[in-house]
Amino acid sequence: MNINKQYSPKDIEEKWYNYWIENKLFKSIPDEREAFTIVIPPPNVTGVLHMGHMLNNTIQDILIRKARMQGFNACWVPGTDHASIATEAKVSQKLKEDGINKNSLSRKEFLNHAWDWKNKHGGIILEQLKKLGASCDWDRTKFTMDDDLSESVIDTFINLYNKGYIYRGVRMINWDPKAKTALSDEEVIYKEVSSKLYYIKYSIQNSDEFITIATTRPETILGDTAICVNPNDDRYKHLKEKTIIIPLIEREVPIIFDEYVDIEFGTGALKVTPAHDINDYNLGIKHNLKTIDTINDNGKMSDDAGLYIGLDRFDVRNKIIKDLKKINRVEKTEEIINKVGFSERTNVVIEPKLSMQWFCKMDKLAKPALENVLNNNIKFYPKNIKNTYKHWMENIKDWCVSRQLWWGQQIPAYFYDKNKHVVAKSKKEALLIAKKDNPALTIEDLKQDEDVLDTWFSSWLWPLSVFDGIKNPNNKEINYYYPTNDLVTAPEILFFWVARMIMSGYYFKNKLPFKNVYFTGIVRDKKRRKMSKSLGNSPDPIKLMDKYGADGVRVGMLLCSPAGNDLLFDEGLCEQGRNFSNKIWNSFRLIKSWKIDANLKQEQDSAVAINWFESKLNKSLKEINANYKEYKISEVLMTLYKLYWDDYCSWFLEAIKPGFNQPIDPITYNKSIYFLEFLLKLLHPFMPFITEEIWHLINKKDKCLTISSWPKETLFNPEIINEFTIATEIITSIRNFRKEKNIPNKNHIELEIIKRAIPEKYDSLISKMSNLSKISESSEKPNNSYSFRVEIGEYHIPIDESYINKKEEIKKLEEELEYTKGFLQSVNKKLSNPNFINNAPQNVVNIEKKKQSDSNEKIKIIEKQLSSLKS
Repeated sequence: MNINKQYSPKDIEEKWYNYWIENKLFKSIPDEREAFTIVIPPPNVTGVLHMGHMLNNTIQDILIRKARMQGFNACWVPGTDHASIATEAKVSQKLKEDGINKNSLSRKEFLNHAWDWKNKHGGIILEQLKKLGASCDWDRTKFTMDDDLSESVIDTFINLYNKGYIYRGVRMINWDPKAKTALSDEEVIYKEVSSKLYYIKYSIQNSDEFITIATTRPETILGDTAICVNPNDDRYKHLKEKTIIIPLIEREVPIIFDEYVDIEFGTGALKVTPAHDINDYNLGIKHNLKTIDTINDNGKMSDDAGLYIGLDRFDVRNKIIKDLKKINRVEKTEEIINKVGFSERTNVVIEPKLSMQWFCKMDKLAKPALENVLNNNIKFYPKNIKNTYKHWMENIKDWCVSRQLWWGQQIPAYFYDKNKHVVAKSKKEALLIAKKDNPALTIEDLKQDEDVLDTWFSSWLWPLSVFDGIKNPNNKEINYYYPTNDLVTAPEILFFWVARMIMSGYYFKNKLPFKNVYFTGIVRDKKRRKMSKSLGNSPDPIKLMDKYGADGVRVGMLLCSPAGNDLLFDEGLCEQGRNFSNKIWNSFRLIKSWKIDANLKQEQDSAVAINWFESKLNKSLKEINANYKEYKISEVLMTLYKLYWDDYCSWFLEAIKPGFNQPIDPITYNKSIYFLEFLLKLLHPFMPFITEEIWHLINKKDKCLTISSWPKETLFNPEIINEFTIATEIITSIRNFRKEKNIPNKNHIELEIIKRAIPEKYDSLISKMSNLSKISESSEKPNNSYSFRVEIGEYHIPIDESYINKKEEIKKLEEELEYTKGFLQSVNKKLSNPNFINNAPQNVVNIEKKKQSDSNEKIKIIEKQLSSLKS
């Protein structure tokens, strides 16, 4: 067989992926087997492959490939998310570049542009996942705005509305001034930033007295409708029934008293701006305060502000302080670090804002979702994420589900008679309902809500909707594939997505949506910075795969990626992965280069090596399966890496390798192939391409490795493993002797055994791998020899002066003698110190005495060796 000298990933990866797809090896339809299902965390339709996707999807592929080999009906459902905010921004930018103003378009016209953009760019990331080797059932590819999935979303909204879970009302929400839409609490990222704390003096009506307020947002002064102090604060008790004058706008507002104010914090006095702070809003409701919205949806000052109308909120912050200083109302300014909320999507500072929105009540939905994680019906890996989940679920707030966008599922609410509304699946159905209230209505009298639903309102149904489990709750597929098995995702979307999927699963099916959740860490650079385009520290995954091969990158990503812990990515890991691919390829080439002699009997050293590796392989398989159950994917890979590189290549193949131009016996050869096939199966989930290629090159197999069977655990002999390990330590000691004495491997040396550590059957193995001319047993130590111990065994190598460089050896021994005497001197000093002897624990004293004894013995041996060399 002609096997390429170099392993070339590119051609092989393309060849096998196309073969798998053409032969539908990843396709799943319900049958008599047990299902094993994974639904992909749908990447944004705007996205391209980044390192986080690489990690996440490699892990999913490992799990699904293993399940497929275990005989499950493995189904990995791919798809993309319509990503309302991100996609609308991309399309709007594209229109702007084309000279089209979004505001000049109708909703329908804009959506036509959006669909054109999606159809052109939306599938890029899925095509990139194929290059990675993702074994998805591509016939099942879903998009969260496919007609059937959109219908499921609308049905869900109607269902929850009719059961009282969804309501409409004015609430304080998080507003994104750039995207001009509401956000849920989970879409706000709090960052520590350098800010200024301004101490502003407010005058008391009909008095020369001032009250000082500390604020980081002086632009909101224009919306102040009260000053609040604690009723127990003696500093302000005399101000009861007084009023305050808001500086610059000269608005008269009351002083209110409420224990909400912390006496010890700041000045003990709080400006109350109900339209721009959730806590102020609650105080406003409690004390019946006026609400003045001074900031428009675009982050600029509104007409109600009275001043600075049309200016950006942050420009006003600087301007208002200058104007306050002119009238001597700024007492002082402090530099502080405080937490500021940013939009998760646009990275602009969010604006707390009173707004009419749609909300979903979460308290009842959260109860079963919390209970079934706490009782481990749904298992989290790592387990400590459960604590974060518990805290959030116990303090859950209603979910703002409406977004002021066009790209998404339009809310199925229809308005009539000014502000009345009905919720229905279509305008016709809405009219029938509304006519019960007003029989005179016509269909033209109804106007659908302009808002769309939050993108997460689509994806929280994902494990159900991809199998049509909302519209057809008892169809064959949902009953077969649901609940799914594993979810692989990032901890930062624990609340956005994971928690909500669990809620929807229990609400609609009264079942968990998945059994296990594996949380990946964040991919960071060597400086521990999160990888991002803005920092320029994120490599292009496609270029990495072109350079190192998909298998190499997959291995590189997982060499240091424990569940939940951040991955410090280093391109050198991908190089290590590529080197591993080359090692596998070259070991296969070595085996296939051997000529078989059918008449040749098996040597004892080969038989010993085979017995050992068989036990080692089965012991490792048990460890691998146990680590898979605990989702310790990196540990599985490290076990495999060492098993193949160290045990199979460095020891087993070296042990059985025939001499130059010598044949190998058929028993040993067949076993080496059997072990290779066994290892290829274990490696396949991590390295699908090279393993599939070698699998077919071994003997032109018809059945692909990807659908072969996972190895079964069998008994192993730990004693054989231990004995072989001792043999390798003996061999290593002999090799170290050669290295120390600069003795070429072609020079034969002898080994004398005073006391054995392992049975005699290992002698031929030790002799072959150490290039010994003779192994003999002796009752006495030779006069001039290199001695070493392994376990209970005592071994000596007689030193033949013909291959020893006396001058170099004497120099080396003298240096070692000097070092050992110095070390002994430090030990003696410690042992001669009464404080140490009397105060140190006895075990510590005993350790030092052992060092003393060993050093004295070593000095005697070195001196004896020197004497022999110099005589």
